[in-house]
Amino acid sequence: MNSLTVRMARSSARHPWRAIVGWLVFVALCLGVGGAVGTNSARTADYRVGEAGRAEALAAEGLLERRSTEQVLISARSGALDERASAAAVRDLTARMERLPDVADVAAPVRSADGRTLLVEVALKGEERDAKDKVDALTAQTAAVQELHPGLLLEETGSPSISKGVDAQRSADLALSEKITLPVTLLTLLVVFGSLTMAAVPLLLALSSIAAAVGLSMVASHLSPDAGVGTNVILMIGLAVGVDYTLFHLKREREERARGEGRLSAEALVELAAATSGRAVVVSGLAVVASTATLYLASDVIFSSLATGTVVVVLVAVASSLTALPALLTVLGRRAERRAERRAARGKPARRTRATGGGRLWTALLRPAARHPLATLCLSVLALLALVVPLAGLHITEMSRDTHSRDIPAMRVYDRLNDTFPERRVTHQVVVRADASRAAQVTGALRELAERADADPLFTGTSRLRGSADHRTSTLELNVPHLGNSDEAHASLDHLRDTYLPATVGRVPGAEYGVSGDVARYADYPAHQNGKLPLVLGALLLVTFLMTLYAFRSVVLGLIGVVLNLLSAAASLGLLVLVFQGTWAEGLLDFTSTGSIGSRVPLFLFVILFGLSMDYQVFVVSRIREAVLAGAPTRQAVLDGIRSSASVVTSAAVVMTTVFVSFVFLHIIEMKQIGFVLAAAVLLDAFVVRILVLPSAMLLLGERTWWPVRPAAPAPRGRTAPERAAVDVR
Repeated sequence: MNSLTVRMARSSARHPWRAIVGWLVFVALCLGVGGAVGTNSARTADYRVGEAGRAEALAAEGLLERRSTEQVLISARSGALDERASAAAVRDLTARMERLPDVADVAAPVRSADGRTLLVEVALKGEERDAKDKVDALTAQTAAVQELHPGLLLEETGSPSISKGVDAQRSADLALSEKITLPVTLLTLLVVFGSLTMAAVPLLLALSSIAAAVGLSMVASHLSPDAGVGTNVILMIGLAVGVDYTLFHLKREREERARGEGRLSAEALVELAAATSGRAVVVSGLAVVASTATLYLASDVIFSSLATGTVVVVLVAVASSLTALPALLTVLGRRAERRAERRAARGKPARRTRATGGGRLWTALLRPAARHPLATLCLSVLALLALVVPLAGLHITEMSRDTHSRDIPAMRVYDRLNDTFPERRVTHQVVVRADASRAAQVTGALRELAERADADPLFTGTSRLRGSADHRTSTLELNVPHLGNSDEAHASLDHLRDTYLPATVGRVPGAEYGVSGDVARYADYPAHQNGKLPLVLGALLLVTFLMTLYAFRSVVLGLIGVVLNLLSAAASLGLLVLVFQGTWAEGLLDFTSTGSIGSRVPLFLFVILFGLSMDYQVFVVSRIREAVLAGAPTRQAVLDGIRSSASVVTSAAVVMTTVFVSFVFLHIIEMKQIGFVLAAAVLLDAFVVRILVLPSAMLLLGERTWWPVRPAAPAPRGRTAPERAAVDVR
């Protein structure tokens, strides 16, 4: 037994306190270095994709980009608006806002059509992504003016204040999910091990891995900028895989302890566990990392941020299972040995370690696959395919500002703004860049475009034309009286791009042009993802196949892994469509259906599920392969391997499901969908794919499962059973 995992475990077992202290120092260093270098947050330019992104880049080059703005509504608390009081409030507000260093401009007040409300727009300087950090100063001035004019009602909204409200809500939601997840995880582990000490080990190691990963992700953000979702995914994935990897190792150590009946030392047990489950953890971790890395192919800052967070936390979790965990097991094992010696000295029998093999429950669950593999395979696959059917109606959209929870105060003001000033609901920005000598021609073409839009009922008939100082860039802003997620708003974008622009600006020789704005962003992002999906999915399938081939040297198992992962992912996505695109589950899960699925959800599901499924695949098939290496026929090896691993797979699935389900309680609709679909995918994978489909398929294939070469490694004579298993699995 001289593999890398065994050597690392042996070193930690021989010097346990050195390894434990070293791990704690490593975690502290990660946090310290991360805090010192800080987080490199993604900038506005990092989010640009599609035509909208190109148009925004053109506008930025000409210093004509749209600024982040806050809108202040001034109305009477009751009755008609007092002209004198409202004019005084506007003057006071304007003067206060103009004195703020981050304010670029305060527009003249605009009166609503019914005359009951005034609107004051305040434009901010600098990056769009930084605006939410500057908004507190504006809201403070609005509150101050409100105190000076108690007879009026001043309300503030805007992209910066909404973003700040969403961040605050996300933080509160994550705190709630932690309050749900940690106790349930601890309770699950307590049931599995029957010991508070042993139950605390996986949880503490997972939390320390998360802490180290947060620090390392700050460092990694200087290579790949953080989009603000890195910490979320580290918490979600870190707790899931961190507990699972430790659980796999702990359960195997307990099996070997029960099998050894006190004949093996704590150090020997640690080495045996490292040679079997330790190897499975490393392979599983590498599979998750390799699968998640395919997200970088999406060429999207958010997916890159998700990938970085996942890769970092999985690698740290694997490292903890190879270093800190063996040390902790050795310390706990030695303590158990001392207790056993004291009991023996008092003449009491030694306590038996609870074995973790398969029981009657799992024998019963495996009975259909064992007795009728073909029928079980057909029925279970048909059931999964039935869940895939709703995918035919899948509607993917970018979740816009209109989908945020109305528990955020700025969102309620946003609704009132849209109701009071419908003509300002959506703004399209047409951007044109051409040679300076074409400036007059471009201006004429944009005016003609504005006239066409003026005659179109989808537009309000108001427009604003601007030009850059070097006369190379021009922008035209057109308003639409419809919400950004409405069919009318998208139709107005189509009219601009497909008809009006080619007929006007498109005739200017050498002109580059495009349309940006919120609607354009929401339309272009899903299109960008759909274009990248074949590349990412193809790479994901290849990675899954190659990792399975590396782990088990079997082409057949590699193909089975790819097919089963596709089936469980598609079934989970179909279930998501069934629940979230309709309205029947709104009250049950506390959401308002958008009639669509977030554009990031399907790709994130496929990548993360393919990686996490390898946890179960590697652990289960490793147990089967051990039995085959020991000389058992494939049929018996399949049944024994799945039966012996069923309890740990179930425990791991419960932990993962708990983590993911906690995200269903979040307010952000896309996070709800991600939490729901991952929880559904894990349950389907653990209880349908691994208990029914996989054993049925392997039993039907028999020895062909291991093609091209059946595992064969005769055990050396004179070794104990656990030692032979450890040698054979190297």
